[in-house]
Amino acid sequence: MGLTDTDTEGGYAGRARRSIRAFFDFEEYDTDVWTEVLAGLTTFLTMSYIVVVNPAVLAQAISIQGYSQGAVVSMLTVVTLISAAVATLVMALYANRPFAQAPGLGLNAFFAFTVVITLGVSWQTALAAVVVEGVIFMALTAVGARKYIIQAFPEPVKFAVGSGIGAFLALIGLQAMEIVVPDPEGTYITLGQVASNPIAILSIVGLFFTLALYARGVRGSILLGILGTAGLGYVVEVAGLVAPGTLTVGFTPPVYDITPLAGAFVSGFGDVEPFGFALIVFTFFFVDFFDTAGTLTGVGQAAGFLDDDGDLPEIEKPLMADAVGTTVGGMLGTSTVTTYIESATGVEEGGRTGLTALVVALLFLVSLVFVPLAAAIPQYASHIALVVIAVVMLQNITAVQWDDITHAVPAGLTILIMPFTFNIGYGIAAGIISYPLVKVAVGEWRDVRATQVVLAGLFVLYFVVQTGGIMQAAV
Repeated sequence: MGLTDTDTEGGYAGRARRSIRAFFDFEEYDTDVWTEVLAGLTTFLTMSYIVVVNPAVLAQAISIQGYSQGAVVSMLTVVTLISAAVATLVMALYANRPFAQAPGLGLNAFFAFTVVITLGVSWQTALAAVVVEGVIFMALTAVGARKYIIQAFPEPVKFAVGSGIGAFLALIGLQAMEIVVPDPEGTYITLGQVASNPIAILSIVGLFFTLALYARGVRGSILLGILGTAGLGYVVEVAGLVAPGTLTVGFTPPVYDITPLAGAFVSGFGDVEPFGFALIVFTFFFVDFFDTAGTLTGVGQAAGFLDDDGDLPEIEKPLMADAVGTTVGGMLGTSTVTTYIESATGVEEGGRTGLTALVVALLFLVSLVFVPLAAAIPQYASHIALVVIAVVMLQNITAVQWDDITHAVPAGLTILIMPFTFNIGYGIAAGIISYPLVKVAVGEWRDVRATQVVLAGLFVLYFVVQTGGIMQAAV
């Protein structure tokens, strides 16, 4: 007796679902396909701004003879999508973690404005430094060195990273929503003109709509908030209530030929001054290393992945995915690829496995057909998710032993320095440097491990190089 078409389709579908559940180990993480897909879509929408921002930043430093700046931006958009897709695909299929990757915001600014524009290094040589950094990362990860270093982080720093990232996310989100703005009077930041700014008004409406959905336990509340806010922005603009382009994002025709960028790093090795080049690699290395470590630890804490010692089990796998992403990105023509803190939005939606990351990777690939489709979501709408997640991640602050001064000082500095310097790695550095100092001050120097002292010393050296003018003098 043969199978009917319905039976065959049902059988294929059933086997496919069972294969997916087994491959991504759904049983261990108590999840399902729909939850993972929704989480991936949420993460993608939240970090989609990088598809617009990364090309805009890098195009300030990269010029290609015979091509207009618009064409270069379009090429960089394609490269951004491909590198993000490849790196996140490795994270999904090799590491089985719900972490998404893309060229890092901040790292691209260092690449463009510091290395190329300020120091006068060619963009090809800067790409060569990124590739070298990625290869070093792969080697260190393969022998377990990166895992060993991260596990050497002081316990209060590990448990404070999540809250520090939460504060950092809040600042990023509130700035994109134009609720927090620069203050020309000298207090650095202040409240924007929220009652007269259409973006701020719509952002506030969207934020409280999202928070209300989240508080009621509505599944997909963050995604609904993003889409609802973006949709309302288009409606308001079409209705003529604001000027065109105020609340919506335009479309740029794509240029898919990336041959002027791909492989350009090779020529960069022909114009290298060894000491200056080593300092650039060193800086890329330090910033990316500890930014990634902080992100994996903080988002891992939000997902409930950390063990009793505050370590992420099998951390070497996501670290390797990050290293591969950096290497591939540099070869294609973009700055350092890193793990994104926006992954926390997908984790909050219930994403627990690599299927979440796989959805993000596939969406990056699909966006290649409609470059830049991802940019259709205005930044103010996508960044609402960051503020919501920031509130959730602040609850991790209770894991710190605040009644112990040797925990309170490094944890407090870790949390405070991240948003105030706009850098996850700097917050970790502050915590690591202060930990042995405060331990020695109270007579508990025996609690300090040799690796923690070495890490503190390396961070001090890094800041001397980075802020003491040594790099500028060497290049």
